[in-house]
Amino acid sequence: MEFRQELFWDVNPENIDVEKNALYVIERVLDFGRDKEVRWVWDFYDKSLIQEVVDNPRRLRSRTKNLWRLMLQNN
Repeated sequence: MEFRQELFWDVNPENIDVEKNALYVIERVLDFGRDKEVRWVWDFYDKSLIQEVVDNPRRLRSRTKNLWRLMLQNN
């Protein structure tokens, strides 16, 4: 996946390791990602890891957290 600079404004997106920085990537994409990016996260990462990010967010907005809790319950 090629990440947009607007999505990762605080780092160089080319330097993101999707495995090592998985929690960061998931949180940022769930909160600010476009459809294509969210679909990639959904397909790429294990649902339990996404659940972990939703349950223990560092900076996830509350409305985003609530949406993803519902999405993960229905999966």
